[in-house]
Amino acid sequence: MNVPDTIFHLDAAILRARLSALRHDGPGVQLRDLPVLPDATGGARATPRPPVPAAVLVPIIMGPLPGILLTKRTAHLSAHAGQVSFPGGRIDAGDRDAEHAALREAQEEIGLDPASVELIGRLPDYITGTGYCVTPVVGLLPPDPGLDLSPHEVESVLQLPLSVVLDPDAPQRRQRMARGVTREFWVWPHPEHEIWGATAAILVNLASVLRGA
Repeated sequence: MNVPDTIFHLDAAILRARLSALRHDGPGVQLRDLPVLPDATGGARATPRPPVPAAVLVPIIMGPLPGILLTKRTAHLSAHAGQVSFPGGRIDAGDRDAEHAALREAQEEIGLDPASVELIGRLPDYITGTGYCVTPVVGLLPPDPGLDLSPHEVESVLQLPLSVVLDPDAPQRRQRMARGVTREFWVWPHPEHEIWGATAAILVNLASVLRGA
């Protein structure tokens, strides 16, 4: 891996400085190709409904070797079962903003105390192939955040070392055929899990911001 030595010495102050551009507007929207559905004439049409607003928390655990906290969803869920993801979900009418939604979902899913999260800013919005516009909210967590997983939603949690996230050679671009359409997506290496889809793309955006790319 081509990883600068300074990556292994990142602390909260350095992370705050590198993410300072995210505190307000941040970069623009990051689009992903929406699914293409056949129409009655055999042609194609775009997804008819507008994207549903959603938010995820991108939690960076500030231990001796910082890492990104991720969840593995339970196998019985109706959507994204068994996938590795960030804590998060739809932005409800009662949520003040994306930050409130991300913290609320994280508390519901993994028992994360919102008071223990230092919010840093937002990454670019990401429109998923399933029709959600996801706002990633970046937050710093203490080394031991004291989690309490929801057995209905979360099977387990894992960490992806920040040194891996910042390695430009780590993410891989892959292809997969779905409904007759070839899709490209990012995959991050992990010894036990496949990290792909929107989660992987958001990690690519995070790495780009932290590297100053």
